[in-house]
Amino acid sequence: MAAVIRRCLAAAAAVGAMGSTGCEQRAREVQSEAELKQAVQQMIPAVERATRLRFRQRPVVLRRSRAQVRDYVIHKFDDDLPPAELAGAQAAYRLFGLIPDSLDLRRTMVDLLTEQVAGYFDPDSNALYIPTDIDPSQARLVISHELVHALQHQYLNLDSLVELKRQNDRRSAAQAILEGQATLAQILVLMPEQKIESLPNFWELRTALGGQQDQMKVFGSAPLWLRESLIFPYLGGAEFVRWFDHEYPGKQPYGVLMPISTEQILHPARYAAGDRPDALAFESPARDTVRYEDGLGEFEIRLLLQQHLGDDGAAASLAAGWDGDRYQVLGQESGAGAGAGAGAGAETLVWYTLWDDKTAAARFRKGLESAWAKRWLGRRGVRRAEIKQLLVVGVPVVRLVDAPLGWKGWKRVPTIRVTRAAR
Repeated sequence: MAAVIRRCLAAAAAVGAMGSTGCEQRAREVQSEAELKQAVQQMIPAVERATRLRFRQRPVVLRRSRAQVRDYVIHKFDDDLPPAELAGAQAAYRLFGLIPDSLDLRRTMVDLLTEQVAGYFDPDSNALYIPTDIDPSQARLVISHELVHALQHQYLNLDSLVELKRQNDRRSAAQAILEGQATLAQILVLMPEQKIESLPNFWELRTALGGQQDQMKVFGSAPLWLRESLIFPYLGGAEFVRWFDHEYPGKQPYGVLMPISTEQILHPARYAAGDRPDALAFESPARDTVRYEDGLGEFEIRLLLQQHLGDDGAAASLAAGWDGDRYQVLGQESGAGAGAGAGAGAETLVWYTLWDDKTAAARFRKGLESAWAKRWLGRRGVRRAEIKQLLVVGVPVVRLVDAPLGWKGWKRVPTIRVTRAAR
């Protein structure tokens, strides 16, 4: 889901992150249309040097009003999440407690992205769009970032990455590569004398960036999951790409080298070791309608635990050792009369997580039990939750079922099939 959201972004969080490196101070003001086009042409050679790629076709640059930016955000969001998909995803994230039951996901995301987008590259038109209300001192920051996306599009099918259906974690990893590479290149373009290896850990900059973003009303009031998901591809991705450039000089993190999980982004050593998540699929047919199905991945599991436990460090430790996950949302759509306190109406959540070993599974199970005990405050007598540690074809598994008390599926919980990844 996080990657679905980020498809609408082109350059939001990167501007704030780069302020700490001095990029903003270096960026000359760009105010007129002529200055804008001149800045693009002047930056193209620097972007090519920073990425070690050459433009096959130069993008056009156009201005857009904030109202037009909002229209674009709405179009892309609705294209990625048609009504049925959106309803299922919203129900899932409500059941996990990552968004409040009262939050309208579409409205919040449209407002958030309209507020945050400082510019975007549209692959369909090969155009770089700059809002007319952008701060002139930020224009060059945005242009340098978006030119990288324009260049990536000529070597990657960006649409094929974002059109991976029900593969949330894989899409999140791909988005981290795209935004991370653009963030690094942005520094090299605006500060060519800067040594990338001398910069601080990008991921650790998120607290400072979050503080800057809090000055924006919609972002400041957004749930933890939305705020962190907005920042992760830029900073988490930049840290991984910096590591990749050092370990694989002269290569691009594209194609078969593209990371396939946020675990690999968060733990580059696991990427280098070829640690791939095991595949799992629901096997037995559910008694109820399957409204939605996807996975969270290590990064969103961290956010889930942080949300309910309030401890970032503990959440990272508990999520370590992830080896794959999949969930289903079962039952009717939520709505009037769906049941007070049900969280997402009469829906049921069945979630399987795979772990590297029994120790990691046991650690996560205990952490999830603590998190769900807090999640359950005020819901007893309405729903039932069950967390079990299992073993499926030798793979340690933790299963969470959260359902209405009267759910008939308790006697036959959906099962999964696990396919071990090559080791």
